[in-house]
Amino acid sequence: MHLADTAAIAWWIWPIALFFACFVLGIVAVLAGVGGGVLFVPIVGSIFPFHLDYVRGAGILLALAAAMASGPRLLRDGLASLRLAIPLSLAGSVFSILGALASFAVPTRTLEAALGMLILVIALVMWLAPTGGASQAGGDPIAAALGLHGSYVDPANGESAHWRAGRLLPGLLVFSAIGFAGGLFGLGAGWANVPALNLLMGIPLKLAAGTSGLVITIVNTPAAWIYFLEGAMLPVIVAPSLLGVMLGAHLGARLFRAMPAARVRHIVIALLLFAGLRSVLKGLALWN
Repeated sequence: MHLADTAAIAWWIWPIALFFACFVLGIVAVLAGVGGGVLFVPIVGSIFPFHLDYVRGAGILLALAAAMASGPRLLRDGLASLRLAIPLSLAGSVFSILGALASFAVPTRTLEAALGMLILVIALVMWLAPTGGASQAGGDPIAAALGLHGSYVDPANGESAHWRAGRLLPGLLVFSAIGFAGGLFGLGAGWANVPALNLLMGIPLKLAAGTSGLVITIVNTPAAWIYFLEGAMLPVIVAPSLLGVMLGAHLGARLFRAMPAARVRHIVIALLLFAGLRSVLKGLALWN
């Protein structure tokens, strides 16, 4: 869409369109099992005529709000481990600040191209991600000394599951990289947190998904302050985005039992491929 075309549209049309677009994204995110931020930034940044800095600022708040809404319930149900989240979040938080600071020093075109390539990688990871259980992580003396083990009761079947974290040092390195990418691009990191916890550190999938929400809450908060202090958060973008995604997620949770999640996941992958390709071409000035 050219600037002349966007200038001819009344300003208030865009927040309304953004609300409905985010409402749909909220539904799809729940059904496909991905965070709203990983869909919001590439799709809204590619379709809407907003500067990428404002889209990233709204995206990181969006991921933060969704994680904060679910965190207390997950802790009460024992489906998230605060003890496990704290060391990983500490590493991720430091690097999320560095990523957020670096994002304002990188030219927008370069950032758009890099975002597009990251989104294409995310789509590939989602496509190839295994659906099995956790890998068998070996005993880790550091994790054992920190008490990174325990058990939880799966409310779906009432069975007790025991877990023990492994490969803590590689996990800290991976979560540092995830935090940097999240701060740099304004993405929620659920797409990366869950595989890292499950496949690398040997955490059961359900506990990994719940703990991922806690990690997002802690890691995204300092990065959100950087975006706020840099003036990269506009209420006219943030408000309809948050409202639309939260309402859509509420409806998506109701539809979750009836909808075939695998089919929706394929749709999400197709959307990410389109948004990632558009971001790359936009960053290379081949598609404005």
